[in-house]
Amino acid sequence: MRKLLFLFVLMFCIGAFVFSQTTEDNDFSPLDVYYLGRAVAANILTVYKLYDNQEATKYLNQICQALVLNSSHQATYEGYFVAILDSNEFNAFATPGGHIFITKKMAESAYSEDMLAAIIAHELAHIMLRHGIKIINETKLENELSAVADWASSTAASQNAEATRAANFRDSVTKTVDVLMRSGYSQSQEFEADLEAVVLLAGAGYDPGALMDMLKVLQSAKGSASGGFYSTHPSPEQRIANVSVLKFNKNDTLQYRAQRFKSVKF
Repeated sequence: MRKLLFLFVLMFCIGAFVFSQTTEDNDFSPLDVYYLGRAVAANILTVYKLYDNQEATKYLNQICQALVLNSSHQATYEGYFVAILDSNEFNAFATPGGHIFITKKMAESAYSEDMLAAIIAHELAHIMLRHGIKIINETKLENELSAVADWASSTAASQNAEATRAANFRDSVTKTVDVLMRSGYSQSQEFEADLEAVVLLAGAGYDPGALMDMLKVLQSAKGSASGGFYSTHPSPEQRIANVSVLKFNKNDTLQYRAQRFKSVKF
């Protein structure tokens, strides 16, 4: 039995190695990404508390769904969900599984629905462009193979893949949380997310210029704020310069959303 288990684990690891060399960032199934994202979200919620405001949370999720439904990207395994974190720092996170977290301070800093949509669109872009998965695939191969071996062994013993799936992502969860909350994505990935956010905004009928408006708010607040967003993102000045090269038509539809925005209190 032990020999069979050893051979199974060895073959599984060899297969994982070959597969990882040929599939780049596609070696995570939608179900894998969902479980990974859920584990990352749980880690984030050990640091932050959720802000208990059902009306505002529902409102942000409606904005998110408008962006998703008008996007050309494939949906995640369980869709997307936005939650508000009870924090006075400027920040936002997105897990690979479709969980988007926005701090109360960040939401309060927006002065239009389109600006809230810009925050969500940027985080959606990170998910849709699979930035989290690409970061994970940069971890050392031996660490991932070790995690795969642990998962294969426990699965063979328990015959319950769902209950032990998290073991496969031991190092992946740690790496993802570290990137989201400490080191941040690379500058090129942040710029790429901003450009994709503009596309998402325009596709849903929002003003693409709202992203620039949001970045200017963050730029103005930079002197009186520290940590959070400012330690994990390129400076607002750099992002403004990156977005400013785009040419887009401003949609004169703000009046239709103004009253809805004013009715929601964060």
